[in-house]
Amino acid sequence: MSSRTRRRILQGAALAAAGSVVGGYGLGHYATEAQAATRGTAAAGGESTPFLEGAFAPVTEELTAFGLEVTGRVPHDLDGRYLRTGPNALGLEDPRAHHWMLGDGMVHGVRLRGGRAEWYRNRWVRSSQVARKLGEPYPGEVPPDDFPCNTHVIPYKGRILALQESGPLPYELDGELHTVRPYDFRSTLEGAFTAHTKYDVAADELHAVAYYPTWDHVRHLVIDRTGRVARTSRIPVADAPMMHDFALTGKYVVIVDVPITFDMGAAEAGAPVPYVWNPKHPMRVGVMPRAGGATRWFEIDPVYYSHTLNAYDQGDTVVMELTTMPAPFYAAGRGNGGPSTTGTLVLDRWTIDLRAGRVRSTRVDDLPQEFPRVNESLVSRRHRFAYAASTAEMWRAYETVDGVPPDEKFTNCLVKHDMLRGSRQVHRFPDGAAAGEPVFVPRRGARDEDDGYLLSYVHNPDRGASDLVILSAQDFTARPLARIHLPGRVPLGFHGSWVPDA
Repeated sequence: MSSRTRRRILQGAALAAAGSVVGGYGLGHYATEAQAATRGTAAAGGESTPFLEGAFAPVTEELTAFGLEVTGRVPHDLDGRYLRTGPNALGLEDPRAHHWMLGDGMVHGVRLRGGRAEWYRNRWVRSSQVARKLGEPYPGEVPPDDFPCNTHVIPYKGRILALQESGPLPYELDGELHTVRPYDFRSTLEGAFTAHTKYDVAADELHAVAYYPTWDHVRHLVIDRTGRVARTSRIPVADAPMMHDFALTGKYVVIVDVPITFDMGAAEAGAPVPYVWNPKHPMRVGVMPRAGGATRWFEIDPVYYSHTLNAYDQGDTVVMELTTMPAPFYAAGRGNGGPSTTGTLVLDRWTIDLRAGRVRSTRVDDLPQEFPRVNESLVSRRHRFAYAASTAEMWRAYETVDGVPPDEKFTNCLVKHDMLRGSRQVHRFPDGAAAGEPVFVPRRGARDEDDGYLLSYVHNPDRGASDLVILSAQDFTARPLARIHLPGRVPLGFHGSWVPDA
């Protein structure tokens, strides 16, 4: 396979996976293109491109602001950085050929300390191609499958890592969001990585399930307390499926084999997203012991599996909670510049009965919602509370191409679930106030699972900029504890983390 084809394959793989998810042009050319996209004139002939307009429109500059204005009070025990990343196209030649999730990764961060919002920064991840477009030198050797990681940003062993999947190495960032270098876990990572790792606090292990379009398997990676890849298990799969996320319990790794598979013909023809909905590929859930061994497979009815909320062991069953979309799901989109579907994401629970050999699916909540999170200390263990975001502009962008009109369920809000009581609370925002992924941060000295704060970037339509909104998780529907007013927009993007001070 030629390096050019390999690059196209990797771009498509990274794009398709980020859904649930680059030309070399000078900065002047980029500014003209991006400004046009922001004004909503991204496509010739007046065609709408939802993923380049409104809340999705890329920002055109990197900002630094100190001493941010705050409405309310920032809790004094929030000492650290709230970071979130997403695609932000830099050097957009033809908006009609652009796909949202191919955008160059940009990390947005707010530094909190001593009850103050010290600064806001947004920075592109300096891959070799981003450095070239910005006219900057790239230090060192360019890694294979280099890509400006745009899907997640996590703290790990004193480092900040920007993550992608299906090929690119993570990029390490410093505390001011400058790109340091590609990171390969002390020279122990070989091949692809993932955007959705699972960190088991008790075991001090970081788990990943990686895939690659030319592999006949996926790989479960365990990174031990020394920060090195200690074990790799290869799990055979057919058709090179997209595997964006997975689940971890105390005993098992759970992988989901979805009917979205790699299309070599499309890749060779130059398609930017060579992944298709494949009705001939059966959908399966695989359960493998954490220590490695044979994987048990369970077939289920096709859906699009987007993100894991959490999973845990319960007797002879494995319980996995996740967001799903109805089948089929079109990762490449259908002319709207992003993915498309015939329905919105909802919250489901899969109960995998290991003794009976079947999976039971139940609907937890049919309110459209995405980016589910729990208290991170409970990853792989049973939780009671969960959080998610519902963003009207996202559902409209996903569904507009299929002519599905918005209804009263399409709103802007953050959601808190009580799994024990089977109830939910909703913190609503006004029209135009697009809400991003919520991240839970425990209060210092907390004893209860939900004793802490929810942090989320929310668009402020009155200012035409974004706020970092801080809610009390135990008084979820009350007025925000604080609204930190940022100097610019944070476009709708993907995932983030709280990075506490050491």
